[in-house]
Amino acid sequence: MSNYETIALVTDDRGVAYVTLNRPKKRNALSAQMICELTDLANTVGADSKTRAMVLSGAGDVFCAGGDLGWMMDQIKADRETRMREARKLAEMLNALNEMPSPLIGRLHGGVFGGGVGMACVCDVAIADQWTKFGLTETRLGLIPATIGPYVLARMGEGMGRRVFMSARIFRADEAKALGIVAEVAETGALDAAVEAQVAPYLSVAPKAVGSAKRLARSLGPRIDTEVIDDTITRLADIWEGAEAAEGIDAFLNKRKPEWAS
Repeated sequence: MSNYETIALVTDDRGVAYVTLNRPKKRNALSAQMICELTDLANTVGADSKTRAMVLSGAGDVFCAGGDLGWMMDQIKADRETRMREARKLAEMLNALNEMPSPLIGRLHGGVFGGGVGMACVCDVAIADQWTKFGLTETRLGLIPATIGPYVLARMGEGMGRRVFMSARIFRADEAKALGIVAEVAETGALDAAVEAQVAPYLSVAPKAVGSAKRLARSLGPRIDTEVIDDTITRLADIWEGAEAAEGIDAFLNKRKPEWAS
């Protein structure tokens, strides 16, 4: 068990760590505290050679609804230094999960939106229930998928990514598979078995070699370095300063249409 407040952690006797985003009443939205706790998890449990694999899931009805809107509104009201600092925490969390040596397997269900898609794309493999809905919904709020962008496009490629990166269109699990976000779509009731089938091979291979192979794959993949990450942080801070972000988030919180919606 763990002392985390926004995530639950249970590690079994095989060394498989089961991590659950645990804010079901908030649809597992990424709050400042959850971001910090996930970063710590990646840097500790994810870096522990005793961890053979990690399974990431969400409590309640959805995997992850994206960024916490209260946290986003705080950034609109904050000064630029604070915005940059908070954006960096989000970027560093994603990078820590992406680069930790332990293999990360996503168990997706219900809804995977905004930052949740970013979380899915830092998984080494993600499995979704057939009824799961996906969406990069940031532009609906006057925002952009900035800090998650490098990981989303590394998974999809630019051409596939542009099909869903800007429109905020909601799409189903079969399209998420075609886009490369998920590796497999499981029928209802078969999700856990499909996840366990992905865990099983890691129990028979050398843990340090797994970590080294993952680092090799990352080094040969699309560039996601300090310069790229810093650019996404700047872009997110910039968009938070714009009138569209303030209007979009206020409209969502007050359950009205933003001024640009037809």
